[in-house]
Amino acid sequence: MTRSKITIPQLQSWKHEHRKITMLTAYDYPVAKLLDEAGIDVILVGDSLGMVVLGQPNTTGVTMEQMLHHAKAVRRGVSSALLVGDMPFGSFHATPEEAIRNAARFVQEAGCEAVKLEWHPGVERIAEAIVRTGIPVMGHVGLTPQTASQTGGFIVQGRDEASAQRILDAALALERAGCFAMVLECIPEPLAQDITTRLSIPAIGIGAGRYCDGQVLVTYDLLGLFQAFTPKFVKRYADLSGTITEAVSRFKQDVEQGKFPGAAQVYHIKQTTEARKVTETKATLQANR
Repeated sequence: MTRSKITIPQLQSWKHEHRKITMLTAYDYPVAKLLDEAGIDVILVGDSLGMVVLGQPNTTGVTMEQMLHHAKAVRRGVSSALLVGDMPFGSFHATPEEAIRNAARFVQEAGCEAVKLEWHPGVERIAEAIVRTGIPVMGHVGLTPQTASQTGGFIVQGRDEASAQRILDAALALERAGCFAMVLECIPEPLAQDITTRLSIPAIGIGAGRYCDGQVLVTYDLLGLFQAFTPKFVKRYADLSGTITEAVSRFKQDVEQGKFPGAAQVYHIKQTTEARKVTETKATLQANR
């Protein structure tokens, strides 16, 4: 059964209906297609691809060209979910004009329906400028991987009163700038609950506890494909790394033992009718000797 297209007004209405929103990352066509068919509401082409796909130590090395390359592939696999492109480090930091150009590339070249901006000082002005052009913007506060080195690394944010207030203020400022939804990453549950209550737009948590309007995870974490580290907030629903390793080992063993390819995996020459009759006659003669 084909799903109807997920829209931003629909997501915003779900907040008030207390219907939870699901969001996952995708970086290629086959995974995007599977997520879409499974009914995921929002698919994010995340700059997390730098770490989980490209093997980089963090997300700051990801370029616009890399993001667009992967976003185009994901677009081909998505028909119902809302597709959001993650604006990489440096693509929205200089001027509003540059940010608008890069956001427009996600829409025009990759077919994304919205972009996501991680919070940094002054980003509200950037978000507002992009929204004014007609491109929907999703905000992101709390742990912001692109600037994690400035906030103590990949650690929980907002544990003291001052930092909690800064995160709340950032979320409210991004909402005023016109963001249609907000990602809350790696913050204490009570703070996330407070922000979720105060926002009139959906708050989607990742490591932000149980009271957000929805949840997002990096798909490679959920599936057990990324082995470098596993954040506390991740629940693994599969161990595909183990499954893949076992399958590849069996292939290697079959090749070494001459079991692959077998009779079912080989091609044969197609014989003409006359040639087939000659072959059958020879086989009959040999059988009667």
